[in-house]
Amino acid sequence: MSPLRAWSLLILSGLALHAAPDVAQLLTDARPAETKLDSRRALELYLAADRAQPNDAAILQKIARQYSDLVTELTTDDERRGYAQTALDYSLRAVALAPQNPENVLSLAVSHGKLAVYSDTKTKIQYSRLVKEEAERALGIDPNYAWAHHVLGRWHYEVATLGFATRFFVRVIYGGLPAASTAEAVRHLQRAVDLEPNELAHQLELGFALAADGQKENARAQFAKGLALPSRQKHDESAKTRARSALASLYAPR
Repeated sequence: MSPLRAWSLLILSGLALHAAPDVAQLLTDARPAETKLDSRRALELYLAADRAQPNDAAILQKIARQYSDLVTELTTDDERRGYAQTALDYSLRAVALAPQNPENVLSLAVSHGKLAVYSDTKTKIQYSRLVKEEAERALGIDPNYAWAHHVLGRWHYEVATLGFATRFFVRVIYGGLPAASTAEAVRHLQRAVDLEPNELAHQLELGFALAADGQKENARAQFAKGLALPSRQKHDESAKTRARSALASLYAPR
């Protein structure tokens, strides 16, 4: 190789190294974007990190989280379904790389739950079963994972409060859903609150579980406690809106 050719290759190699994105810096920049609830900017940065450092389970899980969080910002069901499916795809890749990471496993549960909203009845039921299985699997890895208790508690009260006609239809046509109870919902959500008492979502979802369990006074007190906490996460304000509506119905005359 001529000296000129060798020198040219050295220069090009140096330029390539200089141009390569700094993964650590991309991840550092993504965190404040998440804190500011700017999911689009965070997604942009995490996707760049994935291109620079492929097959990193932690990065893939973060990408799944952003796609999932962005679902509510979209305008059509087709777009929402597409983002939910993409979140699930990234979650599956993260779990394949790190199957004993409870956050990755729970990401599957969340993604299946999000995608179920935009699916047909048969698929909704299939995904509902998976939500329970994956949340339980995450708890099997880490029994003190507050968000796994949260997801499982919410699953219990939502399934337990399905109307009789709906449950009958699901059982006859699709073989039913696993057993669910409002008592289990309260137990799991109380555990989430005990583990992370300053997490607004745990506090408010416990209020819904208590209301579903017929504990109206406790539900009122719980909603008030949750509503007093500052909003910090992506869906905190929408959770507060739901809680205020539920609280108003608890005080409504019968």
